[in-house]
Formats: sequence, structure tokens, C-alpha cells
Amino acid sequence: MSVSFNAAAYLVDRQAARGLGDRPALIGPRSTLTYADLAARVAVASAGWRALGVRPEERVVIHAADRPETVVALLSLLRMGAVPVPVSTMNTAAELAALVTDCRCRFLLAGSEFCDRVADALRGDHALPDLVGVVVVDDAAVRPSPPVIRIRWEHLMAAGEASPPGDRSPDRTTEDSPALWLYTSGTTGSPKAAMHRHGSIRTVAEHYGRQVLGLHEHDRCFSVAKLFFAYGLGNSCLLPLAAGAAAILDPAPPTPPSIARRLAEDEPTVYFGVPTSYAALLRTPAVPDTAFDGVRLAVSAGEPLPEELHHRIRARFGIDPVNGMGSTEALHIFLSNRPGHCRPGTLGKPVPGYELRIHTGDGTEAPPGEPGVLRVRAPSAASGYWCRPEATATVFQGPWLDTGDLFTQDADGFYVCHGRAGDMIKSGGIWVAPGEVENRLLQHPAVAAACVVALPDTDGLDRPVACVVPASAQPLDPELLIAFCHDALAAYQRPRHILVFTSLPTTGTGKVSRRAVRQEASARLERSQQDGAHVPARTGPVHPTSPTLSGGA
Repeated sequence: MSVSFNAAAYLVDRQAARGLGDRPALIGPRSTLTYADLAARVAVASAGWRALGVRPEERVVIHAADRPETVVALLSLLRMGAVPVPVSTMNTAAELAALVTDCRCRFLLAGSEFCDRVADALRGDHALPDLVGVVVVDDAAVRPSPPVIRIRWEHLMAAGEASPPGDRSPDRTTEDSPALWLYTSGTTGSPKAAMHRHGSIRTVAEHYGRQVLGLHEHDRCFSVAKLFFAYGLGNSCLLPLAAGAAAILDPAPPTPPSIARRLAEDEPTVYFGVPTSYAALLRTPAVPDTAFDGVRLAVSAGEPLPEELHHRIRARFGIDPVNGMGSTEALHIFLSNRPGHCRPGTLGKPVPGYELRIHTGDGTEAPPGEPGVLRVRAPSAASGYWCRPEATATVFQGPWLDTGDLFTQDADGFYVCHGRAGDMIKSGGIWVAPGEVENRLLQHPAVAAACVVALPDTDGLDRPVACVVPASAQPLDPELLIAFCHDALAAYQRPRHILVFTSLPTTGTGKVSRRAVRQEASARLERSQQDGAHVPARTGPVHPTSPTLSGGA
């Protein structure tokens, strides 16, 4: 029988009980909540959800920015046994409607920043057969049509205040009770909801937050990645609260100026970034070299941090990013370097309590140094995907998660990622890891970002094509970059074309979208062939403006 356990009580009530009630828990743009404040609000909100008719194990979608109210809503749902489902604030109205329909939620929490999108999702052309109510924060201008009702957050809290004291108690959850759902970023198909348990929240906080990072009650944590996906949820809620630390919440999109402002004004001691955010900070002269002087620990995840980018970060900002890897299915990071013992270009070693194996194509374990697909035995693994039996069977193989990422392990036990198994390029009959070519390109001072994809040549054979972002406004000569690659890469590894992008498209979690890069590069090459001309050095941006930054596990 499972042990009685409630994740919200573990994260909040426990800290208030051990004398941390007066310490800051959530630092927002307009207010700070202490642990005593947070405990009281979470308890009242849990009673409010019950008064609204929300039942244990029922899903509630959260579509709101990173604010204290968002965390209160999420924790209060955990407390009363419901299942919060934070979804990407970058979703379109149609995508939001699809997720609301997929998880069959009856209630949706909407933040004021995204009221237009929520309103569009509620219109008649989107079928939302299960939805009965929208809870609005900051009086968001959402006016659902009957029979869907509109409930202000203040009214939900008032209903909780008026409820019997017993309604504020945690539900009878156990370690194995459903806790929260997180949708995958959709980089390998349509988003799927990974279903996580209450006990897994304690697992990631103890094994990674405490044993690897050493988080403590005097830390102040700031995350570029937002609450709507696994990495950001851990960084801005699960890990800091479990340690009695403070989480700094910023509802604004993470741009270099906004990140620099948070570093200067809120003085975080722990910074959680993604490679794209670090690269953007390096490209921004206005960000001072001393920006990270108050940070004792910088983390990078969401996608592998290239070795050259690691060196640039260390040289400019004086920090040594702790590079790690996690996944939505594992809830947070399971493979990580250690503070003070980082090996650039690697993802470190397994987090305590996690077991890793590298498997070849026939399912056998790869010999040391040989590439294969990484599998992880994760005590925090999701119980599967909601209503996706085939995908569940593919990824959740007994006690093992199949990550789909190609890895090797060096002689010292450090794991090196070579990209998604499906991203490998067969050029001249030999497999090429895009990351190896990208790392060489990043060694050139004129290159700020790089993505290498496979595209067919005139004979229909796949060849590496490099898409790069310049480090400055100076023109970038593709021929010089090809010559630069010639000095360090074998013939089959060298890119056949180099296309200059203003920015590389990213997914909702901040990862470079290879699918979108490949589509744009293919379109450019096709246009050049139709024109009978050579591929120009610069053919315009993927987007009219650079995308904002975000991140994921």
C-alpha cells in the first residue's frame, strides 16, 4: 500500500512548521509571499476549489504567467487532490483548445496577460464539451458564453474563506496518487500529457535539488524557463520550496534586458538558464560582465550546452554552468555535472537514485565509448501518457524511459549527447552527429548560434547543411566558415552549404526547432536552384524579429 503523502503539504506546510514562516517563499513583481502567507493562501484556495465543485483527480488547466497567484493555484489544486495541468503560454488559441479538450478538464485558470487567446479558444468554432468554468486572475477580460461560467479568483478565495475549516485540509493522497500533468513540447509529434505522481515531486527535490545542487533556505532562485513545462516548474516551484528557498517569479518574456534586470534587482543566488538564453546574453553588449557576480550557482538544461558556448560563458561572466539533462517524462533533471566539477561539452553523470544505460539498435547495451540511445531508470518517471497507449509503450519500457537521444560515455563516466537519434545525418555512407559540426562552427568568433540539418543534394543524397546566426552586424562570409570547418572536420562532416539566419526558430521550451530550421533551409535551397543561382550568403530571417527566450527539460 502506498504511503500517505501530499506534495503541497511537503512543499509549503513543512517549511512553515519548521520555523521558516517569516522567510520569503515567492517574490513577484508586485508582492512577496512568506511561507506563512503561502501556506494560508494555498489552504484557503484549496477550499475554494472544493466549493467550486472540483473533485480529487480532476484536471484543471492553468494558462497563466509566472506570478505568485499562479503558484498558489497550482499548489492548492495539489493540496485538495486535483491535478493541475500547466500549459504553454506560447500556445495559439487552437492549440490551447486542443489541450483543454484532450485532458477533458471542466475548469480552466486564465491569466490576464493571455485573455484574448483564452477568449478565442472559448469561441464556438472550438469544441470544448467538458468545460464548465473559467477562473480569471486579475479580472482578466474573458467573457465565456453560457453554459460556461466565469469565476473571479477573488471570489474563489472568498468562497474558501467561508468554507468549513476542514475543507482546507490536504486530501487523502498517497505517493502514487496523480499529482500533475505536463504536456511534452511536441518536438516529435503532437503534445502528449505525461502523468506524474505526488511522490515524484519529493524525489526530484531531494535527489537533484538537495543532493546535486545543494539548495538551502538562504537561496534565491530565478529561472529563465517558465512554470508551464517541467524544467521551469522544478526551478521556480518544486526545488526552491522544498529547500525553504525563495523563488523569483517574472511574468515578462525572458529577454536579455529583462534577465539582466532580474539579476541586478532581485539578486538571485541560483540561476537556471537554457543554452539559447546564455547565447543571447553573450550577444548583448548592454549586459554587464558583472551580471552574474551575485550568483553562486548557474545551471543549464533544456538542450545540451555546446563546449564552446560553455567556454564563452565562463570567460565573460566568470561562471561555470552546471550542464544537465532531464525530460518531461522524468519530471526534471536526471543527468548532471556537479557544481565545481563541470566538464564542458558533457552532461555529467547520473543524479543519485537514477540509473542510465546506452543501448544499440538491437536493444543490447552499447560497449564503452560506442554510441547508442540513452535509457534511464527514473524513480520520478511519469506513469505514462494520457490516452496514448502506443506512445506509452514506445517510451516507457518497463522500468526504463527511452529518451530517443544518442549518447556515448567517456572513460571517466561522463555522458556526451550527440543529438536526437533521428537527427543523425548519413553523409557519404558515414553517420555524422550534428553537434560535432555545430561545436566547430561555434568556435569561430563570428558565429553566435548554429544548427546543422540533413538536406538532399542534387543527386538526392543527404548532406550536412549549416544554418548560423552571426555574432554581430558584420557580414558573415560562408566560404570562410567552410574553410574553417575544413581544418578540423573530416570531408563527410563538412557542411555543403552555410545559410545565414537572423535567428534560429525555437520550440515553446526554448530548444532550437530542427524541424523548422530544416524546412526554412530546404525552401531557401529550392528557391536558389529554381533561380539557377548559388545559395546567397544571407537570404533573410526565419522570423521578422528574434524570438523571446524560454526553456525546457
